[in-house]
Amino acid sequence: MATADRLRRITLAVREAGSIGVAELAELTGASPMTIRRDLETLAAQGVLERYRGGARTLLLRGEEAPFALRVQETPETKQRIAAEVAGLLADGESVVLDSGTTCLEVARALEQRRVTVMPLSLHAANALAGAPHLTLLVPGGRPRPGELSFTGPLTMAALASLRFDTAVLGCCGLSAEHGLTAYDLDDAAVKRAAIASAHRVIAVADATKFTRTALAFVAPAADLHAVVTDRAAPDDETEALIRAGVTVRKV
Repeated sequence: MATADRLRRITLAVREAGSIGVAELAELTGASPMTIRRDLETLAAQGVLERYRGGARTLLLRGEEAPFALRVQETPETKQRIAAEVAGLLADGESVVLDSGTTCLEVARALEQRRVTVMPLSLHAANALAGAPHLTLLVPGGRPRPGELSFTGPLTMAALASLRFDTAVLGCCGLSAEHGLTAYDLDDAAVKRAAIASAHRVIAVADATKFTRTALAFVAPAADLHAVVTDRAAPDDETEALIRAGVTVRKV
């Protein structure tokens, strides 16, 4: 099992159980106890869990998102395929507001050589685009959320309200035809809504896991989305329901 997959499985197991021992995690992952102890140290440093002798207990509540540093390691090839598909939907000369999150970070990287105007809503994506030779980079004001480094607050909202984009590319924490686009953080949800209001077209990026959850903060109904780009593992019943709601769904 790859390290990123093992860390993700450990995180889910500890969160589900509340606390769990090294021996149980070794059996679950097929890794040695020594490897599991190193993994627990890594996750403890990321704020995911707390170590105790012989095991670990979760520090993540059920309604909280895993840290960016952990999520960015998950399914990178899937995110890169989604990002390449999104980049193909954007024409040279377009103006784009690009959401925060790990998949949108890959979209930023996919746009590095393009002639587009982009306003990223996170420092991670802004840093990825800082040296782009042909791209016009706009950076909003605001307060970066710790870890996520996504922009939030009145300065971010004012920047979005003062501009009109061709396309908004949004990440999400949950997505379904019934519950729409949802996020864990209330401030993040407000920024996403402002991005939708500022754009002519809205594209959501969501890997298959996003269709299995609904987060706390409602962002927008599915009908507000023009397209969703996801991976081939996305459940057919959910993607077909989005299509019936008038959303174009692309699986890559």
